[in-house]
Amino acid sequence: MRRLIAIAILLITSAGIGFGQEKFVKPVDEGAKDPSFLAFRKRAIAAAERKDANFIYSIIDPRIKNGFGGNDGIANFKREWKLTSKKSEFWAEFLAVMRNGGTFSDRGTTFTAPYTFSSWPDDIDGFEYHAIFGNNVNLRKEPDLKAPVIAQLSYNVVEIQPETVPKSGKSEYPGWWLIKTLGGLSGYVRQEYVRSHIDYRAGFTKRRGVWKMDFFLAGD
Repeated sequence: MRRLIAIAILLITSAGIGFGQEKFVKPVDEGAKDPSFLAFRKRAIAAAERKDANFIYSIIDPRIKNGFGGNDGIANFKREWKLTSKKSEFWAEFLAVMRNGGTFSDRGTTFTAPYTFSSWPDDIDGFEYHAIFGNNVNLRKEPDLKAPVIAQLSYNVVEIQPETVPKSGKSEYPGWWLIKTLGGLSGYVRQEYVRSHIDYRAGFTKRRGVWKMDFFLAGD
């Protein structure tokens, strides 16, 4: 009996340690601190939802930074994203950025989004780890929407398991990542609910009362 009690205590303690190791990147949104930015963001989201290329072009700084290869400027932005096509990947990427918070800097004249970039914790390696990009996201036993749900995750820091990431950078199971939380939970999550610190992000600066997008890029 004493041995059984000891084993039970050990299991409970181990579970407690595992749970205690969980870390989170929770949403932060300072947008409401400036009504002008809040209104600007609302218009930008509405424009992206209706795929209004002219509006997006109107808010881009002529020297916009598009990446780290020197292909900056609005002309290169237009060539890269081809916003005249309703199928441009820009629309989904931009909406994911704009709908997910962010923070001000430079005395409130600059806003960076989403929160997974602007508020990533300093003590978590942003290149090694990712974050669950949502609340109550299903962690499943198999990469199938009909598979049993192991747990629900909310903003947990996770590690994508390398065996499901071939050299092409795409999952072995299209649409899914096999992940493991810092607390030891492991299973499959839809890719749209797993986000990297260096996924697409945007920066906006207020100049003479007008907000412009200074960069829209991914990577490092």
